[in-house]
Amino acid sequence: MKKIFLLTVLLTSAMFAKINVDTTYTTLGAVAQKIGGDAVKVTVLGSPKYDPHFIVPKPSLLAKLRRADLLIMNGGGLELGWLPPLLRNANNAKIRNGAKGFLDMSHYVKMIDVPSSVSRAFGDIHAQGNPHYSTDPHVVLVMAKAIEQKLAEIDPENEALYSKNYDLFVKEWQAYLKNYDAKMQQCRVKKVVQYHELFNYFLKRYEIKSYGTIEPLPGIAPSSKHTLQLMKIMKENDVKVILQDVYHERKTAKFIAGKTGARVAIIPHDMGADGSKTLQEFYNKIATNLCQ
Repeated sequence: MKKIFLLTVLLTSAMFAKINVDTTYTTLGAVAQKIGGDAVKVTVLGSPKYDPHFIVPKPSLLAKLRRADLLIMNGGGLELGWLPPLLRNANNAKIRNGAKGFLDMSHYVKMIDVPSSVSRAFGDIHAQGNPHYSTDPHVVLVMAKAIEQKLAEIDPENEALYSKNYDLFVKEWQAYLKNYDAKMQQCRVKKVVQYHELFNYFLKRYEIKSYGTIEPLPGIAPSSKHTLQLMKIMKENDVKVILQDVYHERKTAKFIAGKTGARVAIIPHDMGADGSKTLQEFYNKIATNLCQ
């Protein structure tokens, strides 16, 4: 009798075992949860409060990677500074590069700002292009499709569930985008400067021109000479908005704003960076802070 009971428990546990999905960032995690629903357990590795290029590779992340069935990464070189050593030490064959349980989302996105050549003289540029595509709310649909296909591949028993969740999410997100795009059409801000080129995909989507960055080169701290040149460009082109992310220092942006009469808009680069708990809250905060 005890053997029958134990067998029943084991079979029941196997039937309802969730797929362990690790994502490198929160926006990816939110989309994965929408598509996976009750069939997955999503763990986000990187905190949105910090620079996504330099997540601290804590030992606690190893345990998460070791039990993962699927790893979804942003790609485009964004995780290059922290993820590879964790993957080597985790030694999980399921999620190695090229394995069934490995998904590089950048392979599904049309990358922009692809450099013609790569050199340290140009700063910390990414050879594959700008990796910050998730700031464009339209890319969420691309993420959702790639995740649905990958989940169905590694967990075919729940393929119908993933397909159903995907269809419902697409319908919901398309309705959201229709309203969002209409609001952005009314946004009067068409000229900005950024601290780092975090928002190029969003700016391109809504035809907003960036006149420069506070960083003289990607990953290089601002200099006095470059700051003065940037202020000159802003005055000549009547640029009145500075896009400041949550993790870079803010003193330089405040200084430039004081000298040019511009406004500093704090813009989140990932869901949760501003305290947002849903995808809608995240993208709404970008629009609200930019267009106010």
